[in-house]
Amino acid sequence: MKKSLGAKTYVFPTPVFIVGTYDEDGKPNAMNAAWGGVCGSDPPALCISVRPSRKTMDNIKATGAFTVNIPGQEHVKEADYFGIASGHKEDKFKKTGLTPVKGDKVNAPVIDEFPLNIQCEVMGMMDVGEHIHIVGKIIDTMVDEEKTDENGVPDIKKIKPMTYNTVTNDYEAIGNTVAKAFRSGLEIK
Repeated sequence: MKKSLGAKTYVFPTPVFIVGTYDEDGKPNAMNAAWGGVCGSDPPALCISVRPSRKTMDNIKATGAFTVNIPGQEHVKEADYFGIASGHKEDKFKKTGLTPVKGDKVNAPVIDEFPLNIQCEVMGMMDVGEHIHIVGKIIDTMVDEEKTDENGVPDIKKIKPMTYNTVTNDYEAIGNTVAKAFRSGLEIK
């Protein structure tokens, strides 16, 4: 029998997205966006949800661009800090010692130490309660070469990204491969 838990955001897994932006003066900022994911394939797009009061929201409105940076597990402290500190009050890059590098495709910084960086242009925004849902068209995806597989694409086992557990408020490691997508179900078809 199922137990009702009410309206909860218990979804697994939730990626750890570190959103990079510039303000009107070109000062870089980053935030940990708990709500986000892929939302389209043609054009390739992802989405994030940001509260209107956040510095990141001001920056996205000013520039029309942002990056999504995927940290490896070795940067869990910095990733968490980006979510608990305010860009209105602190220089997060100075505090963490991480390096913002100007994106070569959009007006937003990528985080040099993070192995996977996605540059996005804003396609649209929509109010969703206490958040603004932002859809970003993916303009370019960059990966550290040593974090790729034999085909030159990102290798999840080398990147070692984290997920955010919405139930326990923990960061979780990615587990082992269970099966091949678009193949294992063919046995039933």
